[in-house]
Amino acid sequence: MPPNGLAFNLQSKALCSFYLNMSWLYPPFKPTMNTAPILFHSTSKKTSVLRQIVLLLTISTLFTACKQPENGDRNKPDTSTITLEKLVGSPAYSDATLELTEPGNLTNLEEGTVDFTFTVENYELGAQTEGPNAEKLANSGKGQHIHFIVNNQPYSAHYTPSFMRELPAGTHHLVAFLSRSYHESVKNENSVVVKEVKVGPDDANTQDLNMEAPTLIYSRPKGEYSGKDTEHLMLDFFIFNTTLSENGNKVRATINNEEFLITEWAPYIIKGLPMGEVSVQLELIDKDGNQIPGPFNTVERTVTLKE
Repeated sequence: MPPNGLAFNLQSKALCSFYLNMSWLYPPFKPTMNTAPILFHSTSKKTSVLRQIVLLLTISTLFTACKQPENGDRNKPDTSTITLEKLVGSPAYSDATLELTEPGNLTNLEEGTVDFTFTVENYELGAQTEGPNAEKLANSGKGQHIHFIVNNQPYSAHYTPSFMRELPAGTHHLVAFLSRSYHESVKNENSVVVKEVKVGPDDANTQDLNMEAPTLIYSRPKGEYSGKDTEHLMLDFFIFNTTLSENGNKVRATINNEEFLITEWAPYIIKGLPMGEVSVQLELIDKDGNQIPGPFNTVERTVTLKE
């Protein structure tokens, strides 16, 4: 492998210096019509010509090294074009509310299909969210909806207040929140439902859930994107029982191995992504960069971008 960075620069300078110091010993080699026959006339002449050939090869190598720029393209690190910026311009829906009404008892549900019913106020499910973000982000033609998340797995979207979901036996962490038509969550105290759900006779808390602990819940990006939807991907999540700040807890987002520290709970736009698979990892960390314990506080998803 060729040297790079500072090591290459130092080697190039050393070789150039070596060449300059040697040039007085051997005058530059200039091939002539008499060169080929000389190789076979005598031992001394053969030695002289061989020495000149070796010197020619050495000079050629040194000249190439001397011509290398100190900051050649091959020495430059890859510069990522991925950027992350806060999304603004969405209607606030500060008075929108979401409330779980059925099932009423969440501690003794039967395993299998469960009927859920929510009450929604000051928010219209199925309507298109107004504003410029609906044009630049992946937008659902079915309109505004509810994101329903169990144990921080990928959400299911529901456009009516009543629907059914399959739940296996065990203790589960349920999160439901109102979502704009382009999948941005509505972030106020009354637009989200967080519940512990116990299903079946074997409802052991195998995930060591603590409903009072700081918790990160992933929402977007999700699935496949194509066409203009690949230009702006929304990064969105929920946090519970904590806040984010410059000097406190943060979310570390790693997108295709590029790290971003998030100090404000808000939606963000990812730009500059390549086509193909994109990895997104979110971690809830403390002020020192250490991961905050919790079964959902590190999550990684893969989405796909297509032309």
